[in-house]
Amino acid sequence: MTIAASVPSTSSGKPMIVVDALRKSLRTGSTTVDILKGISFSIGQGEFVAIIGASGSGKSTLLGLLAGLDNPTSGSVALNGTVISSLAENDLAQLRGKTIGFVFQSYQLIPTLTALENVLLPYELNGDPHDATGGTQKAGRERARQLLSSVGLDARMDHYPVQLSGGEQQRVAIARAFMLRPPIVLADEPTGNLDTANGGHVLNLLLDLNRTEHTTLVLVTHDPALAAKARRRITLRDGLVVSDDVSFEAEAASQAGV
Repeated sequence: MTIAASVPSTSSGKPMIVVDALRKSLRTGSTTVDILKGISFSIGQGEFVAIIGASGSGKSTLLGLLAGLDNPTSGSVALNGTVISSLAENDLAQLRGKTIGFVFQSYQLIPTLTALENVLLPYELNGDPHDATGGTQKAGRERARQLLSSVGLDARMDHYPVQLSGGEQQRVAIARAFMLRPPIVLADEPTGNLDTANGGHVLNLLLDLNRTEHTTLVLVTHDPALAAKARRRITLRDGLVVSDDVSFEAEAASQAGV
C-alpha cells in the first residue's frame, strides 16, 4: 500500500518536493518490469529525509526521477512548485542546475580541476541566482573557499582529486553540491565508499550544511545508522512506500544542533 504522505514537515510547511502517483516501468523484450508502482509523498522545506530499502526496492530509480535525470512512465514530480516532467530539456537542465545539488557515492570530481575549481564548477556553469549583481568571479571564489573551509579543507583547496583521500574527495563533492545554495540537495549513498570514521564525518558535514543553509536534504541509503540520523524515513519495498515515519528523537537532536 502506498502512503500519500501527510507527515508534517518543518515549520515553514512549504513543499519542496511533491511526488504524485509516480510510476516507472522498463520494457525488456516481451516483459514489463514495474520498478515504482504509483508512489506519492511530499517533502517540506528544510527537511532531512532518508529513503531506505533493500537492493531492488526502487530507491535509486526514485532519486533519479527526483533529480530529473530520468522520466517517469506516469505520475509526476514537482520541485519547488514546478512539475519537471512537463519541462523542455533546456528548461529542465536550467532548473536542475539551480534547484538541485547532487552528492554522488563515487564523488564525480573532475580530475583535471583542483578542489577549489571543482566546487566553483556549478557557479561557472549556472551563475549564482542569489547574487544581485549578476555574479562575479570574485564572489564565486569567496563562496567556494567558504564552503571548503566549512568542510575542513582550508589547506587542500589547490590539490587535485588524485591528491586527496576518499573522505576528502567526498567533502569536496559536498561543498560543490551546496555552491549555488540550492533549495534541494540529493545524496546517493554518500558514505557508501567510505570507512566508518570518514562516513560519520561526511554525514555530520551534510547535517551541518542542512541546518546552516536551510536546505531540503534527501538521501538514499541502505545504512540503518545513517538513516537513523534523518528526521524522517521513507521505506520502499518492491516499488511501493511501505512506511513513512518521523523520528522525533532525530528532530529534537537537529533542533539542539547535535
